[in-house]
Amino acid sequence: MKKINIALLAGDGIGPEIVAQAVKAVDAVAAKYGYDVNYTPALVGAAAIDAVGDPYPQATHEVCMASDTVLFGAIGDPRFDNMPNAKVRPEQGLLAMRKKLGLYANLRPVETFASLLHRSPLRADLVEEADFLCVRELTGGLYFGRPQGRSEDGCTAYDTCVYTREEIERICRLGFEYALKRRRKLTVVDKANVLATSRLWRETAQALAAEYPDVEVEYMFVDNAAMKIIQQPRHFDVIVTENMFGDILTDEASVITGSLGLLPSASIGTHTSLFEPIHGSYPQAAGKNIANPIATVLSAAMMFEYAFADMEAGAAIRRAVDLAIERDIVTEDIAPAGVKASSTTEAGDFIAANIA
Repeated sequence: MKKINIALLAGDGIGPEIVAQAVKAVDAVAAKYGYDVNYTPALVGAAAIDAVGDPYPQATHEVCMASDTVLFGAIGDPRFDNMPNAKVRPEQGLLAMRKKLGLYANLRPVETFASLLHRSPLRADLVEEADFLCVRELTGGLYFGRPQGRSEDGCTAYDTCVYTREEIERICRLGFEYALKRRRKLTVVDKANVLATSRLWRETAQALAAEYPDVEVEYMFVDNAAMKIIQQPRHFDVIVTENMFGDILTDEASVITGSLGLLPSASIGTHTSLFEPIHGSYPQAAGKNIANPIATVLSAAMMFEYAFADMEAGAAIRRAVDLAIERDIVTEDIAPAGVKASSTTEAGDFIAANIA
């Protein structure tokens, strides 16, 4: 038996419901492939603020550091949305977690499901067979740069975008390595015609390209990339970019599939790795058993593939998800017209039962 320790951070909103379905899938994989899984739940986000006043408590950090990997639900609570002066916010927990765990790279695969092409807001002929990976730098740029704040009179606000060559090289190298494992094409996205940090990005990526002669490299301004993701999504194989650009582009790319509830992600770190759906906490659906668990279940598939190098276990989860979609055992956001939608737990149960 292969013993693995997983930190469970369900978080806020629909987080506990969707993480529970992912756990069912993990348990099914464990039974089939000989894993002994130990789960340790911990608080994060608004749930942690309510309990201890901190969105990422030290106790939660210690659980994450002691685990082999982290399975995460969602962060966010509408109570804080209209409180711009709140001293503590749930999202601060996410930023603190990324920084303390050294989660420097976010991986978001974007691929379509043949049976759900009609759900995409784009024409089927544009998105069919779209399959690319976004590699986003996660601990630098505007979100972490200092100084950050407002003037004493409150009339001026400022953020600082900072990147070091080391940070850029680390993430770009990851992009090149993943390109080697895929179709050997890397798109470096920046704004080098305007931003000094982007010019350092391009300079660093160009120097690194010499080490990867088998990878075709292109450089693209972020505004052009935003258009091309919609106009020609099949153009891309691996995209690598800085934090804020990656945040925006990956959310844009997520609509290609037709539902945020379908896309997983992985955050690769120096201390551990974290796996989570790309969507938010969807508080309007919390407790109603209607949230789509597929993105979280697929995040568990990525966990086996990236954290434990078990491609077979990941593939088993993916096959079960494909079967659920094929047989319309899906929640209301992607259920075909005239087909009764399944609940969150029904979809989770079906997927777990069909992991083979």
